[in-house]
Amino acid sequence: MRTRVITALGATVITASALLTSPAAAAEAQAASVSFHVANGNTWTDGTITFYNRSVTVTGTHKSVSNASLATYRNTGAYTLNSERHQISSGVSSLNDEARGSTEAFTFSVGADVPGGAAVVRICLDDGYYEDLTCDLYGRPS
Repeated sequence: MRTRVITALGATVITASALLTSPAAAAEAQAASVSFHVANGNTWTDGTITFYNRSVTVTGTHKSVSNASLATYRNTGAYTLNSERHQISSGVSSLNDEARGSTEAFTFSVGADVPGGAAVVRICLDDGYYEDLTCDLYGRPS
C-alpha cells in the first residue's frame, strides 16, 4: 500500500512538472519589455510596455502641471499595430489614474489578437478629452 502512495505522489510531481513546462508557461516566460517616454512641453508619460502573445500591458506614470481644465489633464493611450503598422486595438489609462496637476501611476492592457501579437505599439500622451497630444512608436524587442 505504501508503494502505491509513493507512486501516486511521483506521478503528481511528474504531472506538475509537465504543466510548468507547457507551451503556455513558455510563452509567458518569453514576454519582452521595452521602456517608453513621450513628452509634450513639461508634461510626459513614461514607463514600460510588456509584449505578450496576444496583448500588451502598459505600466507607468504620467504628469500634468495644471488642474485648470480638461485640456491640462494628462492620460496615456496605446495602440497595438501589426507588422504592417495596421491598428489591431487601442486602450487608454483609467479615468481614476488621470493626472490633474499631479503625477499619477497607471496600468492597462491592450489586445493584440493576431498571431504573434503586436509588432509595434504607439504610445500617446493624451489630454483630459483623450485627444492624442504627442505619440511615439515602440517596436517589439527581438
